[in-house]
Amino acid sequence: MNKDFKFTIKSVCFDENYQPSDNTRITTNFANLARGKSRQENLRNTLKMIDNRFNALAHWDNPKGDRYTLELDIISVEMNIDVASSGNALPLIEILKPTIVDRKTKQRIAGIVGNNFSSYVRDYDFSVLLQGHNKNQPSFSTPDNFGDLHGKLFKCFVNSNTYQEHFNKPPVICLSVSSNKAYQRTDNQHAVLGFEYQQNEYSLTDEYFNKMGLQVRYFMPPNSVAPLSFYFAGDLLSDYTDLELISTISTMDTFQKIYRPEIYNANSVAGKSYRPSLQHQDYSLTRIVYDREERSQLAVEQGKFVEEHFIKPYQATLEQWSANYAL
Repeated sequence: MNKDFKFTIKSVCFDENYQPSDNTRITTNFANLARGKSRQENLRNTLKMIDNRFNALAHWDNPKGDRYTLELDIISVEMNIDVASSGNALPLIEILKPTIVDRKTKQRIAGIVGNNFSSYVRDYDFSVLLQGHNKNQPSFSTPDNFGDLHGKLFKCFVNSNTYQEHFNKPPVICLSVSSNKAYQRTDNQHAVLGFEYQQNEYSLTDEYFNKMGLQVRYFMPPNSVAPLSFYFAGDLLSDYTDLELISTISTMDTFQKIYRPEIYNANSVAGKSYRPSLQHQDYSLTRIVYDREERSQLAVEQGKFVEEHFIKPYQATLEQWSANYAL
């Protein structure tokens, strides 16, 4: 049944003139930044923060701190279950693709695709299925096979000819660390990724991404105040160049300062033993407007959308495909 799934990739430039299309997932964080009267200033300031962070990390042969700039493209992946039909395509996921522009050599260098990760099915799993499963229950639990379908759909895409034709390396997804887990700093230090942190127990998000074929490591890059979660396949430290890793760090460190200022724009640096908290009060705000409450509400709405237009209509097909899917 794998042949019955057709993936289509669309790309749009994420710059100060970016405007979300009508079918863009409105819970996508970069779409949230691009709405309202402050949209252009939001986007301009965000991109400047990313460039500044990149140049601070790529400081060698860069005396003025302005050698590099990042261009970002939003990659939208649509999936058709019936390849004979071009209609009813589901906007499956959205990720970011950075391109590094070296102003000194005039080179354009591909960064790591991935970065921010948005998914309709993930919205359904966490905001509809998981919430419904735990409603009025005395203790938290996950439904049977939670995340299995999403994980297999993601692996199917990454291993598809469509992905291979567009990208030459596996994706790296970079997210916030969990606010209900504790992290311990190790002595392992990477020149770009910084100090590695470890935890004794994986979060639900870690387990969910593991079903997507991605393992996780936690690093706090130089001059960051909290570790980031890096989800990857293969070897994070040897599969990617320093500039490629910096493209991910500078992009997601900036976004997390906007999305999670309590953690990533805190006025104190994470210590050897660290437990992140969204209730932390000693932090600074960026000049960028971001509506976190609206995003949470929209996640539920779009989770219900995918339930109505994808999960229920194709339930039998999806269950049969998932049961038989193997790489």
